[in-house]
Amino acid sequence: MPSIPKIATVFGGSGFVGRYIVRRLARDGWRVRVAVRRPNEAMFVRTYGVVGQVEPILANVRDEASTRAAISGADAVVNCVGILRETGRQKFDAVHVDAAGRIARLAAEQGVGNFVHMSALGADASGESAYARSKAAGEEAVLAAFPNAMILQPSVIFGAEDEFFNRFASLAKYTMVLPLVGAETMFQPVYVDDVAKAAVMGAKGQAAPGVYEIGGPVARSFRNLMRGMLRVVRRKRALVDIPFALARINAWFLDMGSIATGRLINNTILTRDQVKLLAHDSIVSEDAQKLSDLGIVPTPMEAVLESYLYCHRASGQYTAIKDSADNLPTN
Repeated sequence: MPSIPKIATVFGGSGFVGRYIVRRLARDGWRVRVAVRRPNEAMFVRTYGVVGQVEPILANVRDEASTRAAISGADAVVNCVGILRETGRQKFDAVHVDAAGRIARLAAEQGVGNFVHMSALGADASGESAYARSKAAGEEAVLAAFPNAMILQPSVIFGAEDEFFNRFASLAKYTMVLPLVGAETMFQPVYVDDVAKAAVMGAKGQAAPGVYEIGGPVARSFRNLMRGMLRVVRRKRALVDIPFALARINAWFLDMGSIATGRLINNTILTRDQVKLLAHDSIVSEDAQKLSDLGIVPTPMEAVLESYLYCHRASGQYTAIKDSADNLPTN
């Protein structure tokens, strides 16, 4: 008789990282519930598996009943829910602490075998940034409810849908200057599918529980990352270091502008909390558990960036054709 496929619930499974986790689980034969607030906007995840294998379901992580229903009967739960900035009712503590603790508690109560929680490198209970503090508090809440959880702390994540390289590559289309807050701050960018591999290993019980710091093969400064991005998109732009003192002033005005409009216009440019985050390196510690402990060889940026940043070049997907035409002999 055919074996009954295992079930995984992935909270935030339609997001940047979540969709890669869902795709890998489906490829391995799991049935996957993609728990999201708006299932009608996540229908694309159905294409990650055969008919009926991957289904978006309604779940609000602030609501006990819908969260419990999404977890019921699952063999593994992965929590990818997170925000980069606060908007409306989406506050750091509500999402990163309360919701994470709720999901972990309900998973433990319902006998879920494996739990994976997506945190962030730099989570710090005593940090300046509210984001960093909430991530640390979220980890504490998860471990209190589910001691054998696997917690992943990735550095900046890159991939086709990222908000890091794509954001600055898009900005480079319209300005000759790229302002950098924390130009010398160090990052260790990690490929999104490498993060997904680690998460799936945790969901399948193939990795020891604990905290894993997840980074790519090389640590580079913010300035050097932008230089690499500009080489890929083939644009020459001035990289201007914005002092933290000036950045804090600019972020204050942007935050106050958002408040003055009753949050009708959200500050998606630079918040005061992001300035605090950018003052600290985001690199893997020497003594931390990392990708190598999971047998995963991190993917270098150079192997991936061109595959999705080409659209930001002046000629987009026609760059190679244009270059070839430019090299034709003229009579």
